[in-house]
Amino acid sequence: MEVTDVLAWLNPWFDKLIEEKAYLSDLDQKIGDGDHGNNMARGAVATKEALETKAPTDVPALFMTVAQTLMSKIGGASGPLYGSAFLAMSGAAKKTDDLSEIFAAGLDKIQQRGKADLGEKTMVDVWHPAIEALKTDSLTQETLDQARETTTGLKATKGRASYYGDRSIGEPDPGAESSIYLFEALLATL
Repeated sequence: MEVTDVLAWLNPWFDKLIEEKAYLSDLDQKIGDGDHGNNMARGAVATKEALETKAPTDVPALFMTVAQTLMSKIGGASGPLYGSAFLAMSGAAKKTDDLSEIFAAGLDKIQQRGKADLGEKTMVDVWHPAIEALKTDSLTQETLDQARETTTGLKATKGRASYYGDRSIGEPDPGAESSIYLFEALLATL
């Protein structure tokens, strides 16, 4: 796996985060504090700039730059969660080119950092099925649509969304949505 391969899905993800900034913040106003879109867009802009400035020569260095930039530029829970994921993905990319293993390392770190499990209406509910599909080369838009639908139907039990209790049922989770954008960008390059 080459740096250009990874940038082929990371850059469209960053572009989508910037493009959907208002939508993600709107989702977050319903079951959060309303800043997810602004935070993710700020992180996306800064990361694109950092990658252009530093121009990583290998995939682990690329993921490390993404991790460091997201952690330093995104506030709230999203910076530490996405940053930790890419930090773990950097380590995994030193050992393997297998995307399912690389993303699994990221998911493991998200779960450790956020103390979240499957079924709690978080980004975990998107990462888990996406990774399972990657393991069998069967990631499709249907996989991601199903993850979105399932997550939307859950009651939030983690993070700020958990304060809304039953009112969170039927509302899309902003972190899950920004994660769907990540896997959609990856899917477009597979």
